[in-house]
Amino acid sequence: MGGPVYGGFWLRFVAYVIDSVILNIVVFIISFVVGLGMGPTGGETAQVVASVIGIGLAWLYFAFQESSEAGATLGKRALGLRVLTGDGQRISFGRATGRFFAKFLSAVILLIGYIMAAFTERKRALHDMIADTVVVRA
Repeated sequence: MGGPVYGGFWLRFVAYVIDSVILNIVVFIISFVVGLGMGPTGGETAQVVASVIGIGLAWLYFAFQESSEAGATLGKRALGLRVLTGDGQRISFGRATGRFFAKFLSAVILLIGYIMAAFTERKRALHDMIADTVVVRA
C-alpha cells in the first residue's frame, strides 16, 4: 500500500528548536560552572572550553539518541519523528555521528543543506543524503 511518511521541513525545524533549547540549557549550566572555576581572568579560556563542551554534548546527544531503540532525539520524539537508514533500518552510532558532523556542511552553505528537506522527494536534507538517512513519521 503506502510507503513511509517522511518528516517535512517544518516538523524537523520545530524538533530541532526543542533539541536546541534542551542543549542550550545544559550547556549554559556547564559553562557557568566552568566559568566559575576559571576565576575572573579566565574569560576567553572559559568560552573556548564551553564551546568544545557544547559541541561534544551536542554530538553525544544526537548520536546516542538517534542510534538508540527510539531512533530519535527528544525533540523528534515529541513530534513523532524517527531517523532511519535510507532502506528503513535503525541507524548505527557511527552513521548518527556522520550525520551529526555532516550538519556542519548543511549549515555552512547558508543553511541550504537544511532547506533542501523542503524540496527533495524523501524530504532529505544534505546531511541525510551524505549519511544515507531519512526522517519518517513514527
